[in-house]
Amino acid sequence: MSVLALQLAGPLQSWGATSRFARRTTENAPTKSGVIGLLAAALGIERGDDTALAELAALRFGVRIDQPGARLRDYQSAQHFDTEESMPLSERFYLADAVFVAALEGPAPLIERLYTAVRAPGYLPYLGRRSCPPSRPLDLHDDRSVHHDGDLESVLARLPWRASAGHQQRHRNRTSVDLTVLAEIPPGNDPTAPLRGDVLRDQPLSFDTRHRRHGLRTIRTTTVTVPNPHAKPRPAAAAPVPAHDPTTHLESA
Repeated sequence: MSVLALQLAGPLQSWGATSRFARRTTENAPTKSGVIGLLAAALGIERGDDTALAELAALRFGVRIDQPGARLRDYQSAQHFDTEESMPLSERFYLADAVFVAALEGPAPLIERLYTAVRAPGYLPYLGRRSCPPSRPLDLHDDRSVHHDGDLESVLARLPWRASAGHQQRHRNRTSVDLTVLAEIPPGNDPTAPLRGDVLRDQPLSFDTRHRRHGLRTIRTTTVTVPNPHAKPRPAAAAPVPAHDPTTHLESA
C-alpha cells in the first residue's frame, strides 16, 4: 500500500457531516466524504458515477490537525428572483485560518493517479464548499506527497508541521508540539482495541444530487509529536542573587 498526503489550508473551510436544511455546521477537521469529493473532482468524475466513486471511497483516510483555526458563524439571507419572497434565514459555520494534513492509503497505481490529478485538476478544488478555495497547493511542495514506505499513521507522524509561520512562532518556546490525528480504523479491526473508536457518517456512497448517500465510518484519535522549526527556547534562568540585608552590618558596628 502507498499513501498520498495533501495539505488543506485556506481562509475558510467547512466540512459538514450532519448538516441539514437551514443550519449547516462543520466538523473540526476535514471529513472523508469532503476529501474524496475533492479528489473525485480533480479526476473529473461526474457526481452520478457511483462506480468510479466506490474506488476512491475504498481508500483508508486520516487527517492531522496542524492548525485548528477558529470557528465562525455566518448568517445568510436570500430572496426569490421571481416572487421577491424572502427565503428562510440560513446559518452556516466555517473554520477560519485552519491547516490540515490529509492522508489516503491505497494501491500505488491509484495513489499515483490521484497525485497527478491534484496537480492538474479536472474541476477546481475547494475545501468543503465552493466558497472556500484553498490558499496553498494541495500537494506538498517538497516532494512529500506520495509515500511507498509506510502506512497512514507513520506518514502523518513524520511529516513536518504545516501550520503557518505565525502560528509556529506563537509556539516558539516549545521545541516540539503535539498534534491530533484522526485515523480510520481498517475494516475488520476491533474499534475498542487498543483505542475506543468514534463513529462518523461520512463514508461516501453516492454524490448523485438525486440521492446523496453516506455510510458510517469508525475512527480513532491519537496524538503525534513533531518538531517546531521556529522554536527558540528561552535561555536558562540565571543563578538567583544572594539575599543581602545591610542592617546586619549596622547592628554589629
